[in-house]
Amino acid sequence: MATTRSVDMLVVGAGFAGLYMVHRARGLGLDVQGVEAADGVGGTWWWNRYPGARCDVESLEYSYSFDDDLQQEWDWTERYATQPEILRYIEHVADRFDLRRSFRFGTRVLAATWSDDTARWTVETDAGATYEARFVVMATGCLSVPIDPGIPGLDTFAGPLLYTSRWPHEEPDLTGLRVGVVGTGSSAVQSIPLIAERCASLTVFQRTPTYAVPAHNRPLDPEEQATVKARYAELRAANRQMSIGAGSRVPRIDAAALEVDEATRRERYEAAWEWGGLPFLGAFNDLLLDPAANETAAEFVRAKIREQVPDPEVAERLTPRQVIGCKRLCVDTGYYATYARDDVRLVDVSATPIVSVTPTGVQLGGDDGEHVDLDVLVMATGFDAMTGALDRIVITGRDGVTLRDRWADGPKTYLGLAVHGFPNLFTVTGPGSPSVLTNMVVSIEHHVDWIADTVALLDERGAATIEAEAAAQDEWVSYVNAVADLTLFPTCGSWYLGANVPGKPRVFMPLPGFPLYAEQVADVVRDGHRGFTLA
Repeated sequence: MATTRSVDMLVVGAGFAGLYMVHRARGLGLDVQGVEAADGVGGTWWWNRYPGARCDVESLEYSYSFDDDLQQEWDWTERYATQPEILRYIEHVADRFDLRRSFRFGTRVLAATWSDDTARWTVETDAGATYEARFVVMATGCLSVPIDPGIPGLDTFAGPLLYTSRWPHEEPDLTGLRVGVVGTGSSAVQSIPLIAERCASLTVFQRTPTYAVPAHNRPLDPEEQATVKARYAELRAANRQMSIGAGSRVPRIDAAALEVDEATRRERYEAAWEWGGLPFLGAFNDLLLDPAANETAAEFVRAKIREQVPDPEVAERLTPRQVIGCKRLCVDTGYYATYARDDVRLVDVSATPIVSVTPTGVQLGGDDGEHVDLDVLVMATGFDAMTGALDRIVITGRDGVTLRDRWADGPKTYLGLAVHGFPNLFTVTGPGSPSVLTNMVVSIEHHVDWIADTVALLDERGAATIEAEAAAQDEWVSYVNAVADLTLFPTCGSWYLGANVPGKPRVFMPLPGFPLYAEQVADVVRDGHRGFTLA
């Protein structure tokens, strides 16, 4: 039977953001209810368990900072933690703070409707339960809704059809099988080397080659971990001054790429390559601002790709031509070396497109119209980023206007935290915030703390609602676009722009630069929550 429960706050999602939001809400004495579609905590780390899945931010930094005892008691085993280890960490946090009891798992939110009469949200779920909530926090994740690849005949494939974003909990046995992987984004870059080791043959279907830099992953030295823990507060503070909210331990020089001579530039790139990971793009301070500077970094990586792939033809197909960093930079372990194997083949679908999937494989176009016979097909085709999860929920604000309609021409928020016309609705790492351009845990903690502090302020003032003002939102959207246009981020068709989703408006969604953003949000608070109406 359908039930209705009245709560102070309803939180959608049980990943890093949802768990911390519930913890902070409890600390305020709120009656809080969490709702999660998965059967357990973890968010993206519950769903994404494909071979090789691991974080591209170092473990010691991709973790909560809100509780020092938690920081000190948890020991990471690798520089870049794998999905199972990150999930164990999140489960440990949930148990340590007794957070599971506040969540209803295996339940998906279908709709949320605002009432001016009651100043509350009515939230409906697929389990029949309905909630009346004063506040709703969308902790739904930026990469949580997989794209339907839209390939004709996909449902006719007779063998196992796997998605990296929804990998089976029981690891499939690929021994002796012919496997195809569609896509060469981050999930594919991580999974392809391990899939190649397990199957009889692997065919990779690539539309656009990607830049990948080595992770240089390794077991974490207990001494190194102890050193970091001894100065964790200092490290966290330094990271919050970094553009991406991470990487303050990386040796760097504050110089433009073209201000130094070629030998110095190459030496700096070699050092960044040897360090590994996302900080490569911080080798110089202008790589995402100046096309000529960017090209020096791009060509360095292209040369590294050619060094790792012995077949010049295959190396050429794997070599990107776009700006490095305009799409999410991938961090790999053995990706390019995989193409040196005799049992791995790369198909360029920009030249020979996939016409359809058949019961026994993939039909290509082009002059010869080849059919690639396969036993297993893996789709690594990405996500409807940043707005996908919000778009799947029918969110109706003032005057019966839905968020979907309000965002028909692209997402509009104030600070990436709130939307005009939708009172008491908060988004965590939403469009218009640094979000996916940062260490997500840093951005998540920042947003959750702001939401919790704001709710406390409302109660302190005896206010019922808070809503972003239209003028402030318009000004913020213009600002985000202006900042993006100063960079090279919008120069290619990335998921940052929604370019991977047919029909999605092409708008650059995240805001580059965490420290300035955090200072701007602090200014808004110091100025009496400028741009918000408290009623």
